[in-house]
Amino acid sequence: MTALPELNGWTRHFLLTIYLNFCSPQAIVYGYLVPVFFLVAFGSVFRGDTPPLLVHMGQILTITILGGACFGLPTALVAEREQGIWRRYRLLPVATPWLVFGAMVARALIVASAAGIQIALARAIYGTPLPAHAGAAALAFVFVTGAFLGIGLLIAALADTVPAVQALGQCVFLPMIMSGGVGVPLAVLPVWAQRVAGFMPGRYSVEVLQPCWEGNGLTGAGFRLGALAVIGLAAGVAGTKLFRWEPGRRTGRPARWWIAAALASWGAVGAVAWQTGRLKPVLPEAGAWTNLTEAQIALIPLEGLPADDDLIAPLAPSTLDSAATRELAAKIGLWPRGKLDDSGQSIRNLVCLAAVADLCADPRESEIARLVFRRISRGFEPSVARQALAWIILNPEDGQAITKAPELGLYRHPPERLVRQRSVIYAEKYLGRLLGKIAE
Repeated sequence: MTALPELNGWTRHFLLTIYLNFCSPQAIVYGYLVPVFFLVAFGSVFRGDTPPLLVHMGQILTITILGGACFGLPTALVAEREQGIWRRYRLLPVATPWLVFGAMVARALIVASAAGIQIALARAIYGTPLPAHAGAAALAFVFVTGAFLGIGLLIAALADTVPAVQALGQCVFLPMIMSGGVGVPLAVLPVWAQRVAGFMPGRYSVEVLQPCWEGNGLTGAGFRLGALAVIGLAAGVAGTKLFRWEPGRRTGRPARWWIAAALASWGAVGAVAWQTGRLKPVLPEAGAWTNLTEAQIALIPLEGLPADDDLIAPLAPSTLDSAATRELAAKIGLWPRGKLDDSGQSIRNLVCLAAVADLCADPRESEIARLVFRRISRGFEPSVARQALAWIILNPEDGQAITKAPELGLYRHPPERLVRQRSVIYAEKYLGRLLGKIAE
């Protein structure tokens, strides 16, 4: 930064930036209408939550900030550069870096207003509670907005035209929406996608904002805040170094090194998170299966199931015992996906194991199914096993479904839809035996 600017000129430019934003229909659409669209979309999909949208406010606000910073800011800067405005700004007594800083502060306030509107609409339409930790939410908002504004400045530096801004912005926006834990909750993403999300700022944005609504605020969020600061600072420095004040001027060879430095910050953050164990799989909430009562479980119909020697869902006799099966039983007992902290998801994974072996016509399909039942019946509390199996039957689309287990010799990859369907049949067979309704 240069010396402090002449305050009156800087203030006038700051206010002019805000005024011009509200004069632009495109800015209104991207800055306010699109966030409201996402709010309504989330409200339509998750309207059954209690209270509605509470567990998704971090995602909703991240989308708002991401759109305003990675589309709104660079679109305004590049449009003004194309019109020759920034070239004229150089004649002002205010240093141009301060003008860029003023534009970023103005954009932060615009994004804040859009976020405030979202919070108010969520409260008015869906009854979503206000943040439990308002101060922590404000601080988290500053870190998240700063990180994405840095990325937006880099996009503005690289884009030659406004359409190029849209293209570059989508390269950042869509991956974080689809697999970065922003548009799709981490808990429903496959494990590999959750780990990839650890290299993106979107995941850390959601993880610092969401606890301000329903958690402990920013307690224990030091690494996430640091990750956002590193990514935002790296992108901001690169954007400042590469920013072009005149239209038609091309970036030179040094641009690739600054871009590499900005991307390296993403890789460094993800690598540190991986090495320090912060990218463990995120599992769905356990409440869906732990709330099932014995009365609900007893009402589950268990008739009309395929015979144990049928082609569908075969199950070896209970007398199964051989050296080969003992070795396989030991492998299943040590299988990491069957020993998660969430017992319900562990049991679902084990049942999926039997389903995958059956769908792939593995020669050991019936033996695997029998050994899975033994693992469930002996490795978990009876009440827990009954609840988890009932959860699989009543909610086949919940949780994660594995479709292969190469560590157990199951390399083929049947469709997840079929795995979930076959898991229901096996869960019914297992539950019937635990309840004494199906004889061995």
